[in-house]
Amino acid sequence: MTSEADRDVSALRPTVDFVERALDEVGDRWIFLILREAFFGVKRFDEIRANTGASPAVLADRLKRLVANGLFTKTTYSAHANRYEYHLTDKARDLYPIIVLLMQWGDTWLSGDDRPPLALTHECGTDGPFALTCPGCGDAIDANGTGWHANLGGDDDGGSKR
Repeated sequence: MTSEADRDVSALRPTVDFVERALDEVGDRWIFLILREAFFGVKRFDEIRANTGASPAVLADRLKRLVANGLFTKTTYSAHANRYEYHLTDKARDLYPIIVLLMQWGDTWLSGDDRPPLALTHECGTDGPFALTCPGCGDAIDANGTGWHANLGGDDDGGSKR
């Protein structure tokens, strides 16, 4: 049964957010695997296919979507054989923290007794795991310590909801 407080919060929640739209662009198993490969420096169709296990049709479709959505650029590396390389755009590079957090979530919740297959080290020499942090205080972002409010575009923040 929905409480009065729950109904009030639901009424204040914006009906449009960009989670659904983001998932339309990147919320697919194959797209995440392709992005993973691109972050490893893999750029060519055959290498991406070998590393992901995607069928040629599925891979061609997802690469076409990634290019159309501005996440990859496509450049010819062999005009004779009509072959292409796929390069991350800034829009795609902004997904790197999401890939890292997803990987770390899998390491924590899916690895069982196995060691995580990869370890990440930041350029400063610090080893992961890494966290999404608040730019104001430096604390890790989590569902319990983060509120929300409708972004109405004015000075009034609409009241933070937790």
